[in-house]
Amino acid sequence: MRNRIFFKLAAAFAVVIAGATLVLDISIRDVWQSSLSQQMERDLAQKTAMFAMRVNSEAHPDMPQIAKEVAAASGARATIIDPTGRVLADSEADAATMENHAQRPEFAAALQGQTGTNQRRSHTIGVPLLYVAVPIRGGAVRLAYPLSEIAASVAQVQRKVFLGSSLALGAALLLAALAAHLISRRLQRIVRFAERVAGGDLSARIASTSSDEIGQVAAVLDKTARQFEGNFEALRTSQRQLETLLNSMQDAVIAIGPDDRVQWANQTMDRLLPGRTRIQAPIIETVRDPDFLRTLRAARESRAAASARATTIVTGRAFEVTAAPMPAGGTVVVLRDLTETERVEKTRRDFIANVSHELRTPLTSIQGYTETLLDAMTENNHSREFLEIIRKNASRMSRLTEDLLRLARVESGEQRFEISPVLPEELLREAYQSFSEMARAQGVALEIENRVNEPVNADIEAIHQVFSNLIENALKYAASTDRIILGSRPGAQGVEFFVQDFGPGISSEHLPRLFERFYRVDKARSRESGGTGLGLAIAKHIMLAHGSSIRAESELNHGSTFLFTLPFSPAASQVESRVR
Repeated sequence: MRNRIFFKLAAAFAVVIAGATLVLDISIRDVWQSSLSQQMERDLAQKTAMFAMRVNSEAHPDMPQIAKEVAAASGARATIIDPTGRVLADSEADAATMENHAQRPEFAAALQGQTGTNQRRSHTIGVPLLYVAVPIRGGAVRLAYPLSEIAASVAQVQRKVFLGSSLALGAALLLAALAAHLISRRLQRIVRFAERVAGGDLSARIASTSSDEIGQVAAVLDKTARQFEGNFEALRTSQRQLETLLNSMQDAVIAIGPDDRVQWANQTMDRLLPGRTRIQAPIIETVRDPDFLRTLRAARESRAAASARATTIVTGRAFEVTAAPMPAGGTVVVLRDLTETERVEKTRRDFIANVSHELRTPLTSIQGYTETLLDAMTENNHSREFLEIIRKNASRMSRLTEDLLRLARVESGEQRFEISPVLPEELLREAYQSFSEMARAQGVALEIENRVNEPVNADIEAIHQVFSNLIENALKYAASTDRIILGSRPGAQGVEFFVQDFGPGISSEHLPRLFERFYRVDKARSRESGGTGLGLAIAKHIMLAHGSSIRAESELNHGSTFLFTLPFSPAASQVESRVR
């Protein structure tokens, strides 16, 4: 890590120093070269002016001699020409052999009475020169200074800049090495701290006294580790509490991951299937019951809770299987042992059925003998009144035993239902024909509202029993109603049938318990009317056998409506009406 940081810092410093050197070289070289050129031009112009003064000051000047002396004194090449441009004298060449200089830019300006300057390569000696010419009497003089001096001076400056840059680069490398060492050591501490945290050691801490960016990163990481430790401890405590809670449950609980492997199981599940609830084992190796696996798939595909009854998880035992999807994927399944509950329920149903069956004969005898005695009596005395009470209660007991037997047969599945397609109009018409006279006798109008012509699947006799119980209830407990409506309408799952009265209604606290056996809203009135309290319970279990349900809607002083739904029949086109 230290080497990587060093190379990065060194490269950055080198780029910065190289860029600075290049900028300095370009800017200083141009400025320095321009400054030297201007200074040299000024000096050479002064020397040329003195050269002209000397030539002008002598009456009979020796041109070649003056040219040589001036060249030696100024360190420049000296040239004298006449007004026609012919060279009279030159310090470095034979004047007789030199070409005419009248067209040279500097001499052309001088012959016009001005100071002329120019930079070019000399045709005579072949090197770049700076030329300055001034006018004299009878011609012009010129000094030429080589420009190589400027190049040498600029090169010297460049060498000094390069040397300074090299020293700066060396210092930068030392600084980079030191900075890389310090930064690397601090980052190594952060890396070791992060590795400990990643390895699960949330108690790891990192202290930093620096307030720079690395120190701030270390402080934030240390704070994060403390928060993680607190959150993890709270999560672990919550997990232990959850495990304790699940292990204390009497129901078996098992969690299955998205890959159909066991993730967790409570102790009840372990006791239920000893040696088979292995973590990360496929669920098919743990539970092979098809109903269990079907419920598991249904909950996963629908992302909603699903339930079923399973009987092959453990031989001789029945379970209610409830599967629900987990937010992070997978499914949790709860197994509730129904064996004892179903045994007790079966015992209760058998007891009720047996007792009811045994009571039928003596009750029939009592009722028959009582009616015989009543028919034989001619005098109106207390004995007749007592016999009438005996007959009435025997009749009520007989109805109760019949209802108990019917309810027991429906609950136990002993009563078989013949499901077939039937039109809603037929079901409503049969109920109307059976109770229209009874309703008319009580001053109640029975009406039919049918809005569906498609057939439904139903057992005609069983649904007639449901309508009978609902209509009898309406006639008994809605005495103030003037009409009862039998109807059907389209529903979300099929055809919704209803029986509606316009009586006093039912208070909302009674609605959830209406379909419990022996539950009565008005107990005194129920006994007076001879009701057994089992009619709605029988209707409920008949609808459960049809795969549906029944419910009640009511509001005080606004009547009551009892509703149940029957599914549409797939054989709709083949059904013929049986309504006469």
